[in-house]
Amino acid sequence: MRWRSFVAVGDSFTEGMDDAYPDGTYRGWADLVATRLAAEAGPDFGYANLAIRGRLFPSVVAEQVPAALAMKPDLVSFAAGGNDVLRRTFDPDALATRFDAVVGRLRSGGADVILFRFADVLARLPGQRLVSPRIALVNRLIGEIAERHGAILIDLFADDTFRLNPTLWSPDRLHLSAAGHRRVAGQVLTTLGVGCDEEWLMVPERPAATPWLAARAADLSWVGRHLAPWVTRRLTGRSSGDTVTAKRPVLGPLAD
Repeated sequence: MRWRSFVAVGDSFTEGMDDAYPDGTYRGWADLVATRLAAEAGPDFGYANLAIRGRLFPSVVAEQVPAALAMKPDLVSFAAGGNDVLRRTFDPDALATRFDAVVGRLRSGGADVILFRFADVLARLPGQRLVSPRIALVNRLIGEIAERHGAILIDLFADDTFRLNPTLWSPDRLHLSAAGHRRVAGQVLTTLGVGCDEEWLMVPERPAATPWLAARAADLSWVGRHLAPWVTRRLTGRSSGDTVTAKRPVLGPLAD
């Protein structure tokens, strides 16, 4: 094993929403990856997860990146910007410049860095005409940045299973389900050359088509339970992560 420590940086994707442990806290792909790496490396393997839901790119950079650099890990995952593309103030040029600089900082410390192209989440969400070009642009930039800095790229956008199979997404249609997180973990571990449970990469059976009336009823329920609260937070300047702290803020053995 070339990696003795792993630090995960980002937002809800890396925190693990909506893949819950029995106690209600979130597991997610990063915990799954860390568990597998620890099994290979032994009990001294260190893991920290600094990700917090709702964080915008500047906050991730300001709050989490310095802490990650101070830990001097062998492996860092960096996934941020997804929340930014949903904001009307999105500035692709500024994001590209800062993204490149951050990856350069992480790589300059000697760590291997994992980057992600965003999965296609928009098939079941409104606002596709506005957001789709932004996602395409950011994904292209991330690919270029990964190549320029020798980072490890996980191309979730190229995996059509995320676009075609709703079982990989949680009821809010924005975050991954437990099956979705397992699939991401499987792709990360495979790219790292570390084995994983074969079931993680198996394509789940797609659910039967929902009758039109039932589908519209589900859409209305989704608007009330998920879209309306999201809009309210945007209008009031609040975030789902305002009262949340990192679940593993200190680099340490996984059993801690």
